[in-house]
Amino acid sequence: MLLLAVACTSESSSDGGDEQAGSCAYLVHYQGRVYRDVANAEFTADEKLGSATLPPCDDTGDRKDAEEAGETTTAYRVDGISPDVAVAVGDSPEDTVLVAAYSGSEPPPEVQKLIDHS
Repeated sequence: MLLLAVACTSESSSDGGDEQAGSCAYLVHYQGRVYRDVANAEFTADEKLGSATLPPCDDTGDRKDAEEAGETTTAYRVDGISPDVAVAVGDSPEDTVLVAAYSGSEPPPEVQKLIDHS
């Protein structure tokens, strides 16, 4: 199983000047919810649910970049978890990333169980 985390960063020189850094979290939009990636979890991707969108990275504050359409990917059901809580996204069930709809900084309890068992 492959787990990926995607980020884009930009940084200026730190030789006495102001350091500016930006980064993009791996976010997925599916069925009106926003999901974030989950690392170190064992899961099984199941049936195909439909299309999900990975929004463009806007770590520079450039409105033009923010208005671009995101990349489309496929969402899959995660065995034993409601799609309201988590889905797997990727090209096939065997090549997916687990993403969860967080409430605060902690993953949902159902997803935490997958992390604890890995």
